[in-house]
Amino acid sequence: MSPTQDEQAIYQAEDAQAILQIAIARHTEEGELTRTQLFEIAEELGISAGTLTEAEQQWQLQRVESDDLEAFNQFQRQRFQSHLIRFVIVNLMLLGLNWLADGSLSWALYCLLFWGTALSLHAWQTYYPNTQQHRRSFEKWRRREQIKRSFSRFMDWLIGT
Repeated sequence: MSPTQDEQAIYQAEDAQAILQIAIARHTEEGELTRTQLFEIAEELGISAGTLTEAEQQWQLQRVESDDLEAFNQFQRQRFQSHLIRFVIVNLMLLGLNWLADGSLSWALYCLLFWGTALSLHAWQTYYPNTQQHRRSFEKWRRREQIKRSFSRFMDWLIGT
């Protein structure tokens, strides 16, 4: 599209952002920009340095939250896998014990069934979480992690390391 057609073309903010993102990616050879280059581009687009600085701070906060959310999801998956391993080991032992004691499988199947049901619910919550409940669990986990980090920093300061 030529610059003379500027007034005829109207883009939604998301579309303009996508177009600019592609253009910037093509313009930079390594796919990276220095902070100075970013400010120069913003200045050319008529975006004030203050607005860009605020946007940069918001982006950094979003990035930290995204990293924390990924760490929380990894924690949830590891917790489920630990639960699954315990389930398999204990139930194999119970089934073996039941078989050796009675020569058949009876009461161990009930343990397998009830614990298996609980494990299935845990799997569902881990891999298909309810959005609100997942968010509450994430915030609770995040607060605990922040307290752990603060305590660790305090202990490091106290010890002098």
